[in-house]
Amino acid sequence: MGKTEALAVVAINMALLCYTVGVWGEHLARRLQGWHLLFFWTGFSLDTLGTTLMGRLAGSFQLNIHAVTGVVAIVLMLVHALWATIVLLRRDEHAIRNFHKFSTAVWGIWLIPFLTGMFLAMIGGM
Repeated sequence: MGKTEALAVVAINMALLCYTVGVWGEHLARRLQGWHLLFFWTGFSLDTLGTTLMGRLAGSFQLNIHAVTGVVAIVLMLVHALWATIVLLRRDEHAIRNFHKFSTAVWGIWLIPFLTGMFLAMIGGM
C-alpha cells in the first residue's frame, strides 16, 4: 500500500469515527450542540479528503453503486453540516431538539458508500 492509499484509508476511517461520534452523540443527547457540529464538519472534511485521494488513485470515475451513493453522501454531509450550523446560529429550540432525526438518516445513507467501498476493496474491485 502506497502513502496516498494509506492516507486515504486513514482519512475515510477517521471520517467514520468523527461522523459517528457527532451523530450518535447528538442522538443520545437529543439536542444539537456545538461539539456535535465540530464532529460533523471534521467528518465531512476527512471524508472529502479520503474520497479525493481515492479518486486520484482510481484514475477515472466509474459509474456504480459506490460512486453514485458516494456523491449523494458527500452532498448530504455538506447539507447536514451547513444546516446544523444554521440551526445553532438561529438558536431555534425546536430544530435543535429534533435535528438528530435528520442526522441519523444522513449517517445511515453515508454508511452505504463506506461499506460498499470496503467490500469492493476486499474483493479487489477497486
